[in-house]
Amino acid sequence: MLPPAARLAARRLLGLASASASEAAGRRVASSPIASAGYSAAASRGSVSSTRPFSTALNYHLDSPENKPDMKWEFSQANMKKVNEILSHYPSNYKQSGIIPLLDLAQQQHGGWVPVAAMDAIAKIVEVAPIRVYEVATFYTMFNRTKVGKYHLLVCGTTPCMIRGSREIEETLLEHLGVKRNEVTSDGLFSVGEMECMGCCVNAPMIAVADYSKGSEGYTYNYYEDLTPKRVVEIVEMLRRGETPPRGTQHPERKNCGPAGGNTTLQGEPKPPPCRDLDAC
Repeated sequence: MLPPAARLAARRLLGLASASASEAAGRRVASSPIASAGYSAAASRGSVSSTRPFSTALNYHLDSPENKPDMKWEFSQANMKKVNEILSHYPSNYKQSGIIPLLDLAQQQHGGWVPVAAMDAIAKIVEVAPIRVYEVATFYTMFNRTKVGKYHLLVCGTTPCMIRGSREIEETLLEHLGVKRNEVTSDGLFSVGEMECMGCCVNAPMIAVADYSKGSEGYTYNYYEDLTPKRVVEIVEMLRRGETPPRGTQHPERKNCGPAGGNTTLQGEPKPPPCRDLDAC
């Protein structure tokens, strides 16, 4: 089921589609590249895509019962200590430099996503206009602006991982969990998204798991590499049982990013360099 913000966006886009016969409505759609893209996709299929790209594609906020500016939001007492520690790294006249780590902390506290009320709270802390925080939260795709699962599974979609089977990994996850990309399972445990290069191409394909199940105190973010469809399902079921899968490569014959079977070169101490002082040789 789509989150409230996505449903509101879908209704708005469908409303634009129904008014497309009007030239004025056409101009309104065309004036926004984002709305235009959503409208074109909806019109071509007769509906809005169920894969819900709205949380990252739409650069405007739509109020919903669980995400609106007038909601009270503040950092917990424990996290306020972290807030002060973060701000201590910056001069007092450059508090805005802490926006990114503060958004990250807010996301951890709020179960994996950042409501607009949290952005407003951060703006007050760093003494900037709220738009300055919105700009950051909407630019970086690792900040989620709609609900995610307690375990947010991010599949690497960059070329090396794609060549090595990341699409099969994603399809397996979606089928096993019974969701579409960026949807949350009915029990609230899992969601599946896509992420670009995780920087470990030698161990492709891979996923990252953001674990929000224990709040900000127990938050973890781990890579699982050298995956197969079978192994990724096993990892999901381990997480469902509350277990901690071994992070890193899942290849039984590899250690970290080393070759399967161990090193075949550089197995001993290197030879000393040749004498550089010809007179002393």
